[in-house]
Amino acid sequence: MRVDPASHLISGACYRPSPNADERPADCQPSLIVLHNISLPPGQFGGPYIAQLFTNQLEADAHPLFASIADQRVSAHVLIQRDGRITQFVPFDRRAWHAGVSSYRGQENCNDFSIGIELEGTDQQPYEDAQYQVLATLIDTLRIAYPALSKRGITGHSDIAPQRKTDPGPAFDWQRLCRELA
Repeated sequence: MRVDPASHLISGACYRPSPNADERPADCQPSLIVLHNISLPPGQFGGPYIAQLFTNQLEADAHPLFASIADQRVSAHVLIQRDGRITQFVPFDRRAWHAGVSSYRGQENCNDFSIGIELEGTDQQPYEDAQYQVLATLIDTLRIAYPALSKRGITGHSDIAPQRKTDPGPAFDWQRLCRELA
């Protein structure tokens, strides 16, 4: 796995460009990784709905919940599915719309300086071995491509937006991720 320096895309990942992205502020390099979880419908895995949400193609009538979220304009840089497959939605040099109103160590607007990684999952259901393995490899790859990522670290969406978000949730094993990265 590697990041192409020209396109800022991960080799071997499926690329589904999201319109929900824009330029980072001038002289702003990625320096934080934010972990999220997502499943659509909630608790169901493997369908097309996450990619449809991130590419503004989610049909409001496909599920009762979708009527309330189909018009949201959100994205992440990548999604790691339950089987470890990676789909990239936003090149890493661009700002994905994953954090919303957020703050990390006193700095607001985490989208400006972070890379958003979605794990297909829920707060309560254990993540898969393949997800931890691919996540660790991806983080190592990103740290090589963007050295500033080693300065701030990795955090959860719940840590940068604690009043609004709970992901990646109690099911995420932070100690296991640290072991995988060691």
